[in-house]
Amino acid sequence: MTTRVRLITRIALLAAMIYVLSWATSYFPNVNLAFFIAFSAGYIWGVWPGMAIGALGMWLWTTFNPLGPAMPPVAVAQVAGLGLCGLLGFLFRTVLGDGRVGWIRTMLLLLAALLCTLVFYVPVSVADAWVIQPFWPRLWGGLAFSLISLVANLLIFPLLFGVTKRICEREGAL
Repeated sequence: MTTRVRLITRIALLAAMIYVLSWATSYFPNVNLAFFIAFSAGYIWGVWPGMAIGALGMWLWTTFNPLGPAMPPVAVAQVAGLGLCGLLGFLFRTVLGDGRVGWIRTMLLLLAALLCTLVFYVPVSVADAWVIQPFWPRLWGGLAFSLISLVANLLIFPLLFGVTKRICEREGAL
């Protein structure tokens, strides 16, 4: 199989994984592995595959959500936000390289988790407050609710990054 076909296959599979895991975690509001998957894809395969996986996976979830599709401004913010998590994964790899280990890497992963959460929830909360109104109470309520996701991401990123690192080593031949 050519490298291009392998990469397209990985993009499709991981976008589908974001959708499936979003279904699986739908009973736990704002706890989702989608952030970490998009981030890891950017770390492993680069900026465009990472952004594509995040955007496609979130588009699937936003469009085929069991509670109904999101309103267009909110959907655009969600798709763009998760796509940017792939970009952050790529930037993280350029900063981290392969040399940092221990507490420095953990601190950088915590920063990455914070940034992924903010890049997603700030635009989503603004779009949601703009559509549903009243703006300020809705915005502050949405941002407060996103703290659940922040705590989850602060746990998920450092705990699962070893898997990302291992896949990255295996994919070195790509």
